[in-house]
Amino acid sequence: MREKIQIGNRYVGAGEPAFIVAEMSANHLQDKKRAEEIIRAAHEAGADAVKLQTYTADTITMDCDNEYFQITQGTIWDGRTCYDLFKEAYTPWEWQPDLMKLANDLGMECFSAPFDFTAVDFMEEMRMPAYKIASPEIWDIPLIRKIARLGKPMIMATGLAYLEDIERAVRTCREEGNEQIILLKCTATYPTPYEDMNLKVIPHMAESFDCLTGLSDHSMGSAVAVAGVALGAVMVEKHLTLSRADGGPDGAFSMEPAEFKRMVDEIRIVEKALGKVTYRLTEKQERSREEGRSLFVTADMKKGDVFTAENMRSIRPAFGMAPRYYEEILGKRARCDISRGTPMDWKYVE
Repeated sequence: MREKIQIGNRYVGAGEPAFIVAEMSANHLQDKKRAEEIIRAAHEAGADAVKLQTYTADTITMDCDNEYFQITQGTIWDGRTCYDLFKEAYTPWEWQPDLMKLANDLGMECFSAPFDFTAVDFMEEMRMPAYKIASPEIWDIPLIRKIARLGKPMIMATGLAYLEDIERAVRTCREEGNEQIILLKCTATYPTPYEDMNLKVIPHMAESFDCLTGLSDHSMGSAVAVAGVALGAVMVEKHLTLSRADGGPDGAFSMEPAEFKRMVDEIRIVEKALGKVTYRLTEKQERSREEGRSLFVTADMKKGDVFTAENMRSIRPAFGMAPRYYEEILGKRARCDISRGTPMDWKYVE
């Protein structure tokens, strides 16, 4: 497994902050200025990248309203045809070079999910730095093979994949000599109930497929994304809109800018807290050890007095001998007079 993968000017993987991706999807509502506002909001919220989707209604499906093209899977889009939904949701291709330039000018990366060969060719003309494979495309092996041959990072969502689908997709990339793979734990329900997230898959998937792993999160709020990073996600993708009240195909489960910023801030806090595996104490912890327990003389003693549970106790603070010596000292005699409140030391013991 590659410990790090480069996407544009940034690295994703071991030792790097989680790579936060703002998914625009259909939240532009067919307004280019709104799309640009979303990109600026993503930058202000701390996103590392903006993700687009590259398709048209005619490249992703066909204009047909028979039973096979009706959406009836229990989604928020039920009652529509595939063509009708995608005609509303697609991002005009002529916008995409300008949107990518805006993201880059703001210091973010920009990449997209292609849904057919023509989209891949278009994205290559734009020199996009990475490719996202959406959940329903993970079993489109010809598409994955074409993209893998480009030698660029492959970010694959697994929301609709059986284990064998993931294995086949990863194997296809590797057959083409492409090891730049990031698998995203994903649950393709919108919004996703928390109990369906199964975040423990993130480290298991990393071990099983020897890949970097991340999270494509469609649940509400930021708790799941933060937990995903704690479990090892090197990338987090969340939908971003200017306001859920504005509607749109994806608006209901998208984050608003203030929410997105709060998520990024919480992820950065958790990354600091995760730290590294160490049992060394900080300087402040070393000082705080003085507040711990130790052995003290708790009653005035004369030379020759026997140490007992009444005149020697384990109490705070920690300026005396360690409590582990308590039983060893009991029954021994004092070498000299000792005042109450004296920290115990071997020099007081005969």
